[in-house]
Amino acid sequence: MKNTFLILAASVLMTGAIVTSCQSSGKKVENAENKLQDAKNDVQTAKQDLNEAKKDSVTEYQKFKTASDERITAHEKNIAEFKTEIANEKKENRAVYEKKLAKLEQKNSNMKKKLVNYKIDEKYNWEKFKIAYNRDMDELGREFKDLSVKKVK
Repeated sequence: MKNTFLILAASVLMTGAIVTSCQSSGKKVENAENKLQDAKNDVQTAKQDLNEAKKDSVTEYQKFKTASDERITAHEKNIAEFKTEIANEKKENRAVYEKKLAKLEQKNSNMKKKLVNYKIDEKYNWEKFKIAYNRDMDELGREFKDLSVKKVK
């Protein structure tokens, strides 16, 4: 009797497990449609986030470009001022200063080209570019300052 009862109980449990684990085709289709809709919503949200990030990058780049253009213009103005100042120098001193100014003028021109030719791509590359560009511009500014200090002495 115990065996019959155990077999009957096991059969009932197995049948119950099978019945509850099976879903109808309609239910499976409905679940798949819900998952598809969720995925579409996620894609749409990701696209919107990407567009906002691109707009922010372009705006940040425009601000950076404007500030850098101002620095480049200031350097060009310094070059012009130094050229007029060294015109009164002795010939051998003038040649040295003109050589240094030509070098600085070339660096300034290269920085201008570097800024114009930069294409916005990834945020990581933009940050690296910005750091390197600012470092180079600061170095160029120090070179102008050093030239003017040496000129005064």
